[in-house]
Amino acid sequence: MQTPFGWLADRVSLSPRALRWGTTAALVVSILIIITGGVVRVTGSGLGCPTWPACDDGSLTTTPELGIHGFIEFANRALTGVLIAAVGWAIVAARLQKPRVRSMTRLAWSQFWLVVANAVAGGVTVLTELNPWVVAMHFLMAIALLTTTTLTWHRAHRAQGAEAVFPRPVGILAWVLVAATAVLIVVGTLVTGTGPHAGDSADVPRMAFVWEHVAIAHGVLGTLVLVLGVVLYIAVARIPGAALARRRALTFVVVVVLQAVLGVVQALTGLPEWMVVLHLLGSALVWVGVLRVLLDVHPHLWAPGAPGPYTMKSQEPALQA
Repeated sequence: MQTPFGWLADRVSLSPRALRWGTTAALVVSILIIITGGVVRVTGSGLGCPTWPACDDGSLTTTPELGIHGFIEFANRALTGVLIAAVGWAIVAARLQKPRVRSMTRLAWSQFWLVVANAVAGGVTVLTELNPWVVAMHFLMAIALLTTTTLTWHRAHRAQGAEAVFPRPVGILAWVLVAATAVLIVVGTLVTGTGPHAGDSADVPRMAFVWEHVAIAHGVLGTLVLVLGVVLYIAVARIPGAALARRRALTFVVVVVLQAVLGVVQALTGLPEWMVVLHLLGSALVWVGVLRVLLDVHPHLWAPGAPGPYTMKSQEPALQA
């Protein structure tokens, strides 16, 4: 039996440009929702809507009685609707491509299910009164969503004439860099969960760590990520035709340095709210950056019919020469 999407695909097609715009919208909004989640947290608006899925008993939206905190929390929830629309655009555009690329459709649909999972996680966060472990889980699920939107965006914009041939050690180093960055982000949630920004003006329990200890561990991991990024940049810079990967690696190193400086400054100045939000933006950009480096070094990841993980087909004659 033919599905509605299948019926529509037989009659309508969309250009690759429509797909690129849809995946770009999904990527941008997935970053924005991380930022607004940070605003909710540092303004103490996490329980601005005291229940879920409604904002308050008898009202799906915020009410004047809930004040500015209710407005901020509901605005963050409402942004999920914008995200669903962007992801829906990406799904439809992916399905209506000619020829159809099933891996692209699957990536687009993975975004939808992660949006749903994040919405439920947000509800659990409210219902558990901002339990710091649940809050950390909610953020990591937002990072998982950002992963899929980045992968889908990259697949929609992937250059067709890449020229570099990457040795296997460089490919392995790229995976190590991604793994180290992932650990860095996870430990960052422990720093936040131990720190003073509980997300509400009430006495919300914090994680049972010493903040200085987890902050130092986070800093050490950040240094490791920076060193790995520099090493990868040096390795890529020696490869002929790898200008794009080299620029991406350099951009990643610069973003990590800026993020590290911001982290040190906010720690020394008492974690001002605006810096915390900016640091969240930085964490999202660091993650997007490391994924883009990985996808440049492994140009055939998630690409159907790829000849291999480390080489580009267009470069086989150059490699033989």
